[in-house]
Amino acid sequence: MPPLSATHVKLVYSPHYGPDIGPHVFLTEKYRRVHARLTAEPHPNLRGVIEPETATWDQLALVHSEAYLDKVRTCTLSADEIVQLELPLTDSVVEGFRLMTGGTLTAARRALVDGVCGHIGGGFHHAFASHGEGFCLFNDVAVATRALQLERVVSRVAVVDLDVHHGNGTALICGRDESVFTFSMHDRHNYPVYKPQSSLDVGLPAGTTDQDYLRHLRQSLPQVLAHQPDLVFYLAGADPYEDDQLGQTKLTKAGLRERDRVVLSAVRGAAVPVVIVLAGGYARQLADTIDIHAATFAVALADG
Repeated sequence: MPPLSATHVKLVYSPHYGPDIGPHVFLTEKYRRVHARLTAEPHPNLRGVIEPETATWDQLALVHSEAYLDKVRTCTLSADEIVQLELPLTDSVVEGFRLMTGGTLTAARRALVDGVCGHIGGGFHHAFASHGEGFCLFNDVAVATRALQLERVVSRVAVVDLDVHHGNGTALICGRDESVFTFSMHDRHNYPVYKPQSSLDVGLPAGTTDQDYLRHLRQSLPQVLAHQPDLVFYLAGADPYEDDQLGQTKLTKAGLRERDRVVLSAVRGAAVPVVIVLAGGYARQLADTIDIHAATFAVALADG
């Protein structure tokens, strides 16, 4: 496996991310602004931005049911399904999410070459095989995992999900597959109500601050890496932030940055390639979400 190094870090992004979903707590503008922040000035360890390939319907079908994909393709989800998805369903939304799902697969392929790759998008862990929910139309990490396993590029995969919400879709999709280790550390009593069992779940009480969060994280990562994965997907959610509208965890920006260092240092120490995806982030001030996401990639770029 290639060493995890900051000497050849590439990012995956498209200006076609961020479809218009109208007034919403999920501000898709964040993708453009994170990209603009990271590329505003040259960084010695940033070796370019890669355009993603759109996930094909056949690749999506590795995870999602034919009936669900047919309804998504034709924008014919029922009113109840739209309520569960919590997004409008339009052709531009479908294509935007297909592109971001392909972006996670593109980033995974690059990580297997370089050791690390960042995707300015992705992390849609609430998408199930037969329905979407919680702003998640397709489960990009599960699709990328299945595509790479089908190609025999990887065998064993680990998912480190540090979004503030439990990764319910990923947990159920991968729950009976011993080749995929799913780790979710999340608000215990927050959305979603239905939390299928991950390989390792750490449910945190409301108000958890930096010290306790980092202690739980450091205790958990050795179990994740004992799975001996060929690839790690890191969902670096910005929503454990203390001023997030949808979270109850109270991490500071400094605590979130240390979270990223802890994860990337542990993965680097195990010599496992890692894909970084953004997942959630709903701070009262969008600038805070941008700061947190950009800092995650800054940590990856600084890790040599």
